[in-house]
Amino acid sequence: MTTTITQKNNSDFKQFLIETEKSKATIEKYVREVQQLFIFLCGREITKQRILEYRELLQQRHKARTVNGKLSAINAYLDFAGLACNKVRLLKVQRMAFIDENRELTESEYKRLLRAAKNKDNERLYFVMLTICNTGIRVSELKYITVEAVKNHRAEISLKGKNRIVILHGNLRNQLLQYAKKYGITSGCIFRTRSGKSLDRSNICHDMKKLCAIARVDQNKVFPHNLRHLFARSFYAIEKNLSHLADILGHSSVETTRIYVATSIKEHERIIQKMKLLI
Repeated sequence: MTTTITQKNNSDFKQFLIETEKSKATIEKYVREVQQLFIFLCGREITKQRILEYRELLQQRHKARTVNGKLSAINAYLDFAGLACNKVRLLKVQRMAFIDENRELTESEYKRLLRAAKNKDNERLYFVMLTICNTGIRVSELKYITVEAVKNHRAEISLKGKNRIVILHGNLRNQLLQYAKKYGITSGCIFRTRSGKSLDRSNICHDMKKLCAIARVDQNKVFPHNLRHLFARSFYAIEKNLSHLADILGHSSVETTRIYVATSIKEHERIIQKMKLLI
């Protein structure tokens, strides 16, 4: 296979990602990162040295975790293109011991967002946030919250070649059925556009951002995935079983789940103070 990247190569790579059932967000990210590498190479052949130079450039511009995300996409392309010999190692990043409190949504902020959605008469957004934060599902998994699933108390989610059951507890179930009945939704996906399509991640994020001023919540904290993080931290605070939580969230690795339940700096300080080792 060619050792240069062309628009056709990238199109073929995109088709490969689609056929291997990668999520829409992953496909868009990987294709975008390969396009950025394409610009950097400017028609030159792919070599290990040039990929290393690109990694160095990325390090100058981005944080380590961001660099690793970009390199993962590039390495996936190199595997696809039969150029695995040019892959480079990801940067070593120490596992995060504390969450960034400026980025994580608190329970009180979440409830203010819910009230703001009600005040703006945006019932759909209200129930979207309520559902994600009470189940821990990804925003891309909202399409599995169907009328049939709600009636059955459980949603069967199939994503990225993995299957899991998400329990819909009584109170949430009743509220979702009332919402569906009010808007004449008798079957299929509950959260849909006016044309009947599943909601798009960007639309949900945009609508959530519009609540920030009313809810008095920093926009940097407000995006759908933070609702999933809040579910994880709340669940773990009650049942400190990381493996069980990983299964609920659909994580392949417990190490990923650890990131979700990292202790806040304030909580860490509170624990240290309770130890009473300072004289």
